[in-house]
Amino acid sequence: MLVRRLVAAACLYSLSIVAWGAVTASEYKQRRQKFRQLTGPAVTVLFGATEKERGDLRSTFRQESNFYYLTGWSEPGAILILTPNEDILLVPKRDAEEEKWTGPKLAPGDPKIRSLTGCDKVLPAEDFEARLPEWLAAARRVYSLRPQEDVRLARFVPTREIRDAAPLLAKLRMVKSEAEIELIRKATEITMEAHRGAWKRIRPGVYEYQVAAAMSNAYFDKGCDRHAYPPIVGSGPNATILHYNRNTRKMDAGELVLMDVGAECSMYASDITRTVPVSGKFTPRQRELYEIVLGAQKAALAAARPGVMLRTGPGSLHEIALQYLNTHGKDKHGQPLGKYFTHGLGHHVGLDVHDATDPLLPLEPGMVITLEPGLYIPEENIGIRIEDMVLITKDGARLLSAGLPREADEIERAMAQ
Repeated sequence: MLVRRLVAAACLYSLSIVAWGAVTASEYKQRRQKFRQLTGPAVTVLFGATEKERGDLRSTFRQESNFYYLTGWSEPGAILILTPNEDILLVPKRDAEEEKWTGPKLAPGDPKIRSLTGCDKVLPAEDFEARLPEWLAAARRVYSLRPQEDVRLARFVPTREIRDAAPLLAKLRMVKSEAEIELIRKATEITMEAHRGAWKRIRPGVYEYQVAAAMSNAYFDKGCDRHAYPPIVGSGPNATILHYNRNTRKMDAGELVLMDVGAECSMYASDITRTVPVSGKFTPRQRELYEIVLGAQKAALAAARPGVMLRTGPGSLHEIALQYLNTHGKDKHGQPLGKYFTHGLGHHVGLDVHDATDPLLPLEPGMVITLEPGLYIPEENIGIRIEDMVLITKDGARLLSAGLPREADEIERAMAQ
């Protein structure tokens, strides 16, 4: 029985990602060159994820996002070496016994690896320790992706400074290329389709997990890789819990249900939230609060443009949304609503749903963010969040998820269909 379960899990592993569009080898090469310009005369040693770290009986293997950003390589156990003059990818030799469980891999000498990654050299990962001193001779400063690898590297570089590569990679990853924007757009289209399908499933007596399943099935049916994050389907009091994902409650008439669900397709994420009435119609109080949350989002979207801060400082989009909430509507005690907005307004989205970010940098064209104001009032059993995908353009912002209704009247009409 255990063997059958292991084989079944192994069948979920895939060498390739469904082709929604592709980042080219030349773009990966350009990314590495831009990163090299940030590090100066240094050697970079980046370790990709292993199957033990990122794949088991519960989930399929997923490459570490920074490593994938620089290589496009989605198989486990790889290492990237960047010297001042060379890009060197090391991949494990084929293991026939292991491949019985996890499927065939590309061998170091396979020309497909160079055509996919654009790396100058592809060598066996088993050569890493023997060749590392040779590569390190090119510089005295070393960049590494993961701090836990410092101990491993320190054996070879006891006199060299080891720096964290992640902050420099974050600066690059924040601005998306045209190919990345297209992949995010397609993931968003599929996520919107999943939300629309879920609305048809919602009615009193249905369980939260049934709605989550309908949404998951919609994007898995389109060939997406996985959830961008565990689905959040919270009805009634559960909608007031920010990252509720037990999804076990039966929905009742007259409640709201908050669905924060997104697909990851071809390694790129989407992140959309809608809050809809279980019975198909908002109550007057629900509509009042919903319109206030939507107004806060619209105010932030109208102000979104290059040079503006997303979450910090005066004039930030977060501050604009919070001010709107505090000046529109009251709680049951006559107090402003801003205190019920208990999280940040948004985040960057890309290879990770909460993508690599330097919070001190303002918005730039090509950045993809979410705008997600919310109100969470346990006293009233009301939680409302409206979250959309937004692309920053040269003169403003574009709503990538505009195809999914967010006006209260539009939602009611869609629920009635």
